[in-house]
Amino acid sequence: MNKSARVLVSSALVAGLMAPMVAHAQFGGILRRARGATNAAASSDGCATGSSSNAGSRALGNIFSGLANDAASRSGVSSWVPSAEFADQLDASIACKLDPEEQKKAADATLAAVRSADGDEAGRPEVGQMAAWTSDTRRDVSGTSTVSGVEQPGNDGRDCITVTDVIIVDGEETRADKRMCRLPPAVRYAIVA
Repeated sequence: MNKSARVLVSSALVAGLMAPMVAHAQFGGILRRARGATNAAASSDGCATGSSSNAGSRALGNIFSGLANDAASRSGVSSWVPSAEFADQLDASIACKLDPEEQKKAADATLAAVRSADGDEAGRPEVGQMAAWTSDTRRDVSGTSTVSGVEQPGNDGRDCITVTDVIIVDGEETRADKRMCRLPPAVRYAIVA
């Protein structure tokens, strides 16, 4: 093989090896979001928990959400797309002001606030139970979830409560009441319309 052929083959080989790295650098964040969304659709034992279209929809939604969040943060706009993962725990008016990590903390605070006074997830919470959180990603961002009302169970066994979320972002307070219900045997409360 002559020298020019070796240079050509070497160049092609280097370009072929570099292409995946360039693609990963450009699209790695998107691909991680898609992988994370599909992994989130799996239960703790690794089995899929929903239909494949639901997992695909979640993956696509999380990709678009991540792209919108990236564009918003680059432009200096502090508005985020509410994550579908927390839609049953967070009101959109609260979620859109929180980054994804803060949305998780706010959802976890809601779950903590709605546990019964003895910490049992299946029990009923009491009015006044509260959980607070503070952002790890932004200064001056914090919030609370407080049980503000407990309804008597309906004839169908539905157990409903009202939870008030308050967030403070850069000194601005946002408050949202959400009605959350569960129908036994479910132990977890979720936002209802």
